Amino acid sequence: MKRWTASDIPDQSGRTAVVTGSNSGIGYVTARELARRGARVVLACRNETRGKEAESHIRSELPQADVEFVHLDLADLASVRDFARAFGDERLDLLVNNAGVMALPHRRTVDGFEMQFGVNHLGHFALTGLLLPRLLDTRGARVISVSSFAHTMANIDLRDLNSERGYRRWIAYARSKTANLLFVHELARRLARAGSDVVAAATHPGYADTGLHTAGVRMEGRRTAEQIVDLARRRFAHPAETGALPTLHAATAPAVAPDSYTGPRRGGREPGPALRAPWSRNDTAGVRLWGASERLTGVTYGALEL
Repeated sequence: MKRWTASDIPDQSGRTAVVTGSNSGIGYVTARELARRGARVVLACRNETRGKEAESHIRSELPQADVEFVHLDLADLASVRDFARAFGDERLDLLVNNAGVMALPHRRTVDGFEMQFGVNHLGHFALTGLLLPRLLDTRGARVISVSSFAHTMANIDLRDLNSERGYRRWIAYARSKTANLLFVHELARRLARAGSDVVAAATHPGYADTGLHTAGVRMEGRRTAEQIVDLARRRFAHPAETGALPTLHAATAPAVAPDSYTGPRRGGREPGPALRAPWSRNDTAGVRLWGASERLTGVTYGALEL
C-alpha cells in the first residue's frame, strides 16, 4: 500500500482552519500544508514577531496562500476569550490544538495554573469550547488535539491537577498530555451523544525535530544540558515535515474515526494508529476532568452539556 504523505491531502479550498502554535515546528508545517491545499489558515500564536514571520514565510513560499496571524496566548484565559471574540461568526472547519510547552521549570499561567497543565490542556479546553458554535455549524468539522507518546509515563492526578503537592517537570508534562487524550475521548463521546458529525481526534508527532525539547533547560540557563539535548535532537529526531504527518492525516484524510489516536510509523515516514495508555480512555476520569476544566476556566460547552 502506498504510504500517506502531504501530497495526499485533499483539496482544502473553501475550508478555514485555526492552528495554535503555528509559528514553528509541527504547527508551522501543518499550517503551511493546509494553506498549500487551499485552506484559509489562522496562525494562532503567542509571540507576535514570530507569528508574523511565519505568515510572511508561508506567503513567500506560497504566494496564493490565505494565511493570517492572530494573537493567542494560551497561558492567559483573557487572551483566549479575546481570540474567540475576534474570530466572530467566521466559518470554522478545523481546529488544530497544537501549541504546547514541555518539561519547563515550575511556572504558573496568568490565571495561576501550573504552566504545562494550563497551556497544554486548559487553554485548549477553553479555546475549543468558545469556538464550539462555529464548529457545530460546519458540516464535517474536526478538532485535532496534539498529545505525545510521553502520556504513557503518567496518568492525571484528579486530586492535584495543578501539581500543588510537588512538581516533577516530566510527570507534569505527561499528565498534561494524558489530559489531552481524555479531553478528546470525552469530547468525542459528547459529540456523538448530541448527534453531531464533528470529529474529535488526537495525534502525536513522535520524536520530531522542533525547539520544544530545549526550552526548559534554556529557561534555566543550563547551557551544557541544552547542548546535549540539542545534539540528541539533531541526531535522532525526524524532521518536523514528517512529524506533522499524523496531524495532517487526522485533519484531512477521509473517514478518520472519532477518538482515534494517530502517530508516526516506520521511523516517522507515515502516519498510523498509535499506542495509547488505557487510562486515556477512562470514561469516569474523562467526565471528572471535564467538570474540573469547566470550573477552572469558566467555559462551558452549551449544546454538549450532559
